[in-house]
This record gives sequence, structure tokens and C-alpha cells, in this order.
Amino acid sequence: MNSYFGKGWSSLLVLTPLFGMPFAAKGGAAATPPFVLPALPYPQDALEPHISARTMSFHYGKHHQAYVDNLNKLVAGTPQAAQPLEQIIRETAGATDKMPVFNNAAQVWNHTFFWNCMKAGGGGEPSGSLMKQIKKSFGSFAEFKTAFVAAGVGQFGSGWVWLVQDGDKLAIIKTPNADTPLAHGQTALLTCDVWEHAYYLDYQNRRKDFVEVFLDHLANWNFAASQMK
Repeated sequence: MNSYFGKGWSSLLVLTPLFGMPFAAKGGAAATPPFVLPALPYPQDALEPHISARTMSFHYGKHHQAYVDNLNKLVAGTPQAAQPLEQIIRETAGATDKMPVFNNAAQVWNHTFFWNCMKAGGGGEPSGSLMKQIKKSFGSFAEFKTAFVAAGVGQFGSGWVWLVQDGDKLAIIKTPNADTPLAHGQTALLTCDVWEHAYYLDYQNRRKDFVEVFLDHLANWNFAASQMK
């Protein structure tokens, strides 16, 4: 069974065959598409009032689904149809002729990771080893929060802001469009989607408010801690 998000993915392990594991019928004909949209870890209205069910219906049901559908079309009839999603991302990163495959594969991965970075009643400060590492890397949680929000606001155009583990330190990075820490050898711990479709119905052009709400009320620190090596 392919490990998708490590031990923090245990609640959805039943879905991992849907990511990169081939479902091929005898004779080589595909019985089902190699990639399918994974179930959300909560109902679409679970994050209200911070993220509306209407936003989730478009973001998850339309945008995320489109990336899955596009990826299936792009890999149909190729060896990639039988590869794990993470392998596809790593092998196509930086390859100009494979950019469509990378963009859609990475967005499938990024969005699935993002859903798990949130939970109802989340936010606030983490505890345990993650909090120790945040203090070690940023000085304090307040300094981390300031830097994370600034990175999210400062990402020009579409993209993502991430808390990552890079060696023995934590870092905040921002990536444009579909780019992902997975393509750069970094371990993603937490991400906030700052594409406009992630927040515009609820926050209009107030991206800063959205990123602050993400940290204050939605961040799933247990999931983030589970991704640490």
C-alpha cells in the first residue's frame, strides 16, 4: 500500500490505493481511472463560519476534481498511470515537456494535503515537539505567525504558503502555482492555499484575513506534528 502522507495519513489509509496504485483489468485495460478524488476528512460545512460550504463545494468539488480528471487524461496509456502520485511529482518536477503532468499531479497532492491541514476547532498554538521546533526555528510562535502570514500575503498571484521541515530546522516557504515542497526534498508540515478560489467567496480580496483565520481557527497542528521526521 502506498504511503501518501506518512503516519499522519492514517485516518484515510483506506483511500491510499486510489493514489498511484494501478487498477488494471486483465489484458491491460484500465478498470477504473488510476487517480480519484479522495474523500474529505470532514463534511463540507464543517469549517464554517471560517470557510463556507459554498467555497468548499467549488474548491473541492470543482477545482480539486478537475486536477484529478486532467491528470487521468494526461497519464492514460503511459507508465505513469501505474506510478504513485509522489513518484510522478518528483520525476516531472522541472521538466518543461512534463509541466502539464506535474501541475495537475502536484495540485492533486497539494489540495489533499491542505484539507488535512484543517479541522473544525483547530488553530491556536501547537504543543509538544512541534512547538519546541517552532520556537527553536523562529524564536516564538508569535514570530512564526507573523512570518507565515507575511509569506502568504507576499506570494504574488496564485500559490501556497508552507511550514516545512528542512533538515533539522523548520522553515516557511511560499510556492507559486502548483509548486510543492515535495519537489524540493522538503517535508511539508502545514500549508495554506492562497489561490483566490480558496478564499474569494468568503473573504474577497482580504487574503491576510484568510491566512490569519487559518492559523487562529483552522490549522490542524496534530496533523502537522504527525508529518515531522
